[in-house]
Amino acid sequence: MTADDSFGRLDDDDYPAYTMGRAAEMLGTTQGFLRAIGAAHLITPLRSPGGHRRYSRYQLRIAARARELVDHGTPIEAACRIIILEDQLEEAQRVNAEIRRAAESANPPTAA
Repeated sequence: MTADDSFGRLDDDDYPAYTMGRAAEMLGTTQGFLRAIGAAHLITPLRSPGGHRRYSRYQLRIAARARELVDHGTPIEAACRIIILEDQLEEAQRVNAEIRRAAESANPPTAA
């Protein structure tokens, strides 16, 4: 990978740019918290060639949402499940909107 390739990834939300320690520091949480949300299958960090966890900005946003729920008293397992369900609901709503648009374009309303 060249330096130009690396700079192109700086805007990539899915690029695993952050170590576990840096991610925990950025979120104001512990590395144990990141391990726990990983164990709950909320996020799956990529691994460096040396086996270290690496997090993307997208994963950090999800982790921040989990931390927000936990900080308000939600157990970590429940917080992870809530976020997963919120994500599934958002995806279902997006798919429904696409289906509705496709149906409307296939059957345009007629003027009465």
